[in-house]
Amino acid sequence: MKFYKYLYIGDTVTDPAKVKWKLKHHAGTQVYVVTIATGADQLEIFHAAYLKQRYYRYHPPIIVGIASNYDEAVAIIVKITQECVDATGTCNLKEYLKRKVKY
Repeated sequence: MKFYKYLYIGDTVTDPAKVKWKLKHHAGTQVYVVTIATGADQLEIFHAAYLKQRYYRYHPPIIVGIASNYDEAVAIIVKITQECVDATGTCNLKEYLKRKVKY
């Protein structure tokens, strides 16, 4: 798995290091992840169980957020969107996240 440098963590995630370890080693964990979409979409929300599929071992997504439930994952996307609009005035989340890493 690839993790974003400034990873967004949900408020109810108790041990982010343990969750990251489980995701890297494809162990079972009950969390949702926010990833950068590969297509035309901006961001996607997955349950961690989807990442155990063989496809994701060879094509790992870039995880930008970890949440303990779906509503918290949506809240993370809202937070990223608000930061993007405040910083750039647009809603191009992919470009904002890439630019944030460079600075």
